[in-house]
Amino acid sequence: MEAKFPGFLRASEWLTGEKKEAFAFFYALLLEYNKKFNLTAVTEEKDVYYKHFYDSLAGEFLFPQGAACAEIGSGAGFPSLPLCIARKDLRFTLFESVRKKCEFLQIAAERLVPGQLKVCCLRAEEGARDAAFREKFDVCCARAVARMNTLTEYCLPFLRLGGRMIAYKGREEEEFSEAERAIEALGGKTEQIYRYELPQGYGSRTLAVVKKIRHTPSLYPRGRGKERKDPIV
Repeated sequence: MEAKFPGFLRASEWLTGEKKEAFAFFYALLLEYNKKFNLTAVTEEKDVYYKHFYDSLAGEFLFPQGAACAEIGSGAGFPSLPLCIARKDLRFTLFESVRKKCEFLQIAAERLVPGQLKVCCLRAEEGARDAAFREKFDVCCARAVARMNTLTEYCLPFLRLGGRMIAYKGREEEEFSEAERAIEALGGKTEQIYRYELPQGYGSRTLAVVKKIRHTPSLYPRGRGKERKDPIV
């Protein structure tokens, strides 16, 4: 189901109001560590604010109050870090397999949002098979990680019944129909598709919301790269 997009109601206020200094510090930190860790190709201030910060905050309205959240393939911390700067009630566990990125995430978490983020230097498919993480989260999100059918296999095992996967995507329209079989097999149901345009001509985006309605079969995630090499179709 496609829905009208309400996601920009507070994003500008956070970036220019009381959270302005925190986002400025995050930008400076990103530039500092990008020289060593190659975290992002987007480095111009305006580009970072719109492509990374604004886009991350666009999905804020989908995160319930006090939600326990998992993020898959965190990279430089989008959308988790902007969301935590904006929302002190959110708690995130980040799954990132690249050690240098984990180092940056740990530093950023301690300096920007102490107590809100836990960084796990672990592949998503390994974390999802750990009883400490499997079906424990209210929300599992990811941004620019994988095609929708692969991403579903990474994310849905982390969700409790009634939890939601939030996928930050571009406008890859074919991905959503392609992923329906995977979503059903993994215990989910597509709830909403939100399409929106970033301000200042910064591009078209989509937020796909999948609700967990059944337990994910123990077979999934399959691991050993099968989620990417042989996605459910």
